[in-house]
Amino acid sequence: MSEYSPTDLDRRIWQEELDAFVPQQVLDVHAHIYRWAFNINPDKETGPYAASIGQRFPEVTFELANQIDEALMPGRRIERLAFPFPFAGACDFDASNDHVGREMAKAADSASLMLVHPGMSATDIEETLRRTGAIGLKPYLVYATNADRSEASITDFLPEHQIALADRLGLIVMMHLSKRQAVADPNNISELGRLSETYPRVRWILAHCARSYSAWAIEKAAASLRGLPNIWYDTSTVCEADALDALYTGVGIDRVMYGSDDMIGPMRGKYIAFGYAWAFLSETNHQLSLGHCDGRMTFVRYEQLRAMKRGARQVGLDAVQRRALFHDTARGLVDAARRDVRAAMSA
Repeated sequence: MSEYSPTDLDRRIWQEELDAFVPQQVLDVHAHIYRWAFNINPDKETGPYAASIGQRFPEVTFELANQIDEALMPGRRIERLAFPFPFAGACDFDASNDHVGREMAKAADSASLMLVHPGMSATDIEETLRRTGAIGLKPYLVYATNADRSEASITDFLPEHQIALADRLGLIVMMHLSKRQAVADPNNISELGRLSETYPRVRWILAHCARSYSAWAIEKAAASLRGLPNIWYDTSTVCEADALDALYTGVGIDRVMYGSDDMIGPMRGKYIAFGYAWAFLSETNHQLSLGHCDGRMTFVRYEQLRAMKRGARQVGLDAVQRRALFHDTARGLVDAARRDVRAAMSA
């Protein structure tokens, strides 16, 4: 049995809880297409991802992503916005970006983003965009230039010369916020407002519900962010229903899009929230006594979809809103970015 073959437990959750919730057409705005070989750290086999994606999904192609989606979401037509995995330390950026560009070119309705680091010039980035066909940027906090990357500001890992290029071309920016308070941090809130106004043609996607794995962070930030016309949010790997409810009601369901965070989504476990913290609970990192119940874990993706469904109860999503959440909002965003990037590149 493969890593992602559904068990009887998985099939029951899909059939009884999720099949009727997930529409027939899905655009996944947060997927990783990569090769473990592009992690060029000398100690990578003992690093943080060695036992997960390094062993289970060392080479991800368009075809493998399709196989996993068919196993986990049978009968759905899946489109993707994909980007490389941001290996900390030493990463082969050129090979990573070329690989995802080739793989996403296999489907006209899918697209890719370019992995960037702060040292890249606008010229370097534009050349890679032309070569790969990417329609946006994927910065990541592990490349931040400040000493404490867990407290990095947005421009510590996405400098303004790169944001200015994104504004000129109309690019998507997939932003995984840093700081211990995540989107609730006053600096992140003020920077998002300033950057949104200064660079109105950048299309920001704030990953993981703006990195609000529990409700408190987005509850604190939503009033300041609601109404910003060029900011969207994805739901990738957020497994707490109250966090999804806070996002839907706080920023508006029309700004929220489905993302899987594959190849994290096909792993078994759940992101759990407690206090002002959150962590990944897996089959191998707990000492819970589970003899009183069926203690097997299901896919992270299923826990996320459960949270998306239960978080939607308060707003009562109809069929049109569910289609928008899983496909239509993202389709409009990707198509508009592709159109603007092509026009700017050909000018």
